[in-house]
Amino acid sequence: MLELVNQSPCGSLYQMDHPGKLRVYLASTPETRAICNDPQVAGIQYTRNLAAGCKEVFKLKSFDLKEDETIVVNILRGGLNFGLRYVLADAFNWNNHQSSFISAQRVRREEDPELWDITENSYRKLTSPKVTSLVLGDVVATGSSMKFALRVLLNYAITANVTFKSMVFFTYGGKKAIELLEQFDKECRKLFPEYEYTNLIYLEGCFTVPTPETPLKIRLTGTDLVRFHSIMTPDFIESQYEDPAYPLERCIIYDAGSRAFSIHEYLDDVISYWEQNCRLAKRGYTFRQLLHERFPELDENRFDKDIDLLTLAQRQVARIQKIKNK
Repeated sequence: MLELVNQSPCGSLYQMDHPGKLRVYLASTPETRAICNDPQVAGIQYTRNLAAGCKEVFKLKSFDLKEDETIVVNILRGGLNFGLRYVLADAFNWNNHQSSFISAQRVRREEDPELWDITENSYRKLTSPKVTSLVLGDVVATGSSMKFALRVLLNYAITANVTFKSMVFFTYGGKKAIELLEQFDKECRKLFPEYEYTNLIYLEGCFTVPTPETPLKIRLTGTDLVRFHSIMTPDFIESQYEDPAYPLERCIIYDAGSRAFSIHEYLDDVISYWEQNCRLAKRGYTFRQLLHERFPELDENRFDKDIDLLTLAQRQVARIQKIKNK
């Protein structure tokens, strides 16, 4: 399903076999793999890693962007983590590209926790040239915030008499991003006859968003991005053998906002997950059982046969607790 587009010592870019006009890519870099694999990568280091990975994508693939036409749209607050304003400046030595902001916070509905509403959505600062190439980044699970932001952008273009030329969208995300950008691309081609392309770049993989039916003992439905039955880059899959904790992580990103801006809240989330694994281990659950559950495609024989789940989980708790206690 993946075809290698370009590769360098610092990254790889693959194109997913996908029908229609939407172009879907998977990118892998050391920095974005570290985010997925090592929950110790948090705070400023997390945002710097994310920006470095996106910058490498622009080295691996030309998107024919022009400085005076390009606008970075930040979906608050998670979109800020991608640092795309600075990424474009560093990648192309730009200074004059514009930035806009849209606030959108999703919350679970009380009557049905598997459904979501958008709140804190009143702030927006939109400005752009008359012909605009859009560059965005956000974490996409259910796609609620993304769907809201795309609708705001289309409404803005219509009322402000702006013509959209293209879009480049970076994400740690699941399949919902494809669905939403396919619709966005169709609408743009109807509204703007000269519309050129929509490019979706998944970082490391198109991951599974668990539902109540997903057979994982520990998961946050509609929130987690898990390795279970996902489409992932070969580089990312190979990296799982570097540390037995990597393929067991609950989520490849955890909460993107708190990971950058509320680090103690994020660290508590990670500690809670590994403490749950401690309890599983004390009830007799093994490393190999958890590996088969969370990442069944991996070869268990490439891991040390003596790995003890309790010892591994306690190690992870200690590592994260050390960061929290600094």
